[in-house]
Amino acid sequence: MSALFNFHSFLTVVLLVICTCTFVKMQFPTILEQKTGFRGFFWKAARIGERLSPWVAAGCLTMGVSILFF
Repeated sequence: MSALFNFHSFLTVVLLVICTCTFVKMQFPTILEQKTGFRGFFWKAARIGERLSPWVAAGCLTMGVSILFF
C-alpha cells in the first residue's frame, strides 16, 4: 500500500524526511540555504528537526518500536 494511504507509513516517511534533512543541513549547510521553491520544503523540514529535536527523536524512537514489535 502506498505511504499516502496508510497513516503509519505516512508518519514514517515524514519522520525520515525530517531526520534526513536535518542531518544534511548539519553536514552541508550550503545545500539547504535556499528558503523558497522546491528546496524550501526541505529547508523547512530541517528547521523542524533543529528546533523540535527532542520531539522528533521521541517520534523516531516510538515509530521504530512500533515497526519492530507491532
